[in-house]
Amino acid sequence: MTIDLALPNPTRAQVEDFLFLEADLIDEWRLPEWLALFSDDAHYYVPSTDVAPDASPENNLFYIADDRFRLGERVKRLMKRTAHAEFPRSKLRHLVSNVRIRERAGDEWQVSSAFITYRTKEGQTDVFFGTNLHQLVWEGEGLRIREKRCLLASDGLRPQGRVSIIL
Repeated sequence: MTIDLALPNPTRAQVEDFLFLEADLIDEWRLPEWLALFSDDAHYYVPSTDVAPDASPENNLFYIADDRFRLGERVKRLMKRTAHAEFPRSKLRHLVSNVRIRERAGDEWQVSSAFITYRTKEGQTDVFFGTNLHQLVWEGEGLRIREKRCLLASDGLRPQGRVSIIL
């Protein structure tokens, strides 16, 4: 790994703070602020549970495969009362742990973390868990998400059956 000393070099603690902020923004349903954490060329992926972690949405089933534009449309929809699956919205709690900076190449950091997301709605609590893989870049004054890939560790979405929230 070659380190360019002209680029900022965030510590693991700073990367953790960034990921904790991301989780808090989702939990507080501050989705427009969450969206602002993404770079203009960002992608957000939630592949199905039976494909390889590095699978492409071009050839495989993904629950979510959004580019920045589609992610923005998702946020707009979730913020409206007409988003029936999320009105009233679910109560969420994201727990993030085991944060590791896996690699740095130029201005990009590959970061992995474990997550558990609790979702309560209509008297039912669902648990989603797995690994988040983030590609983070330094833009302007801070980190931005170029890619987020949520790898669910469960065998499938049952009993939840739906992912209308943001993992």
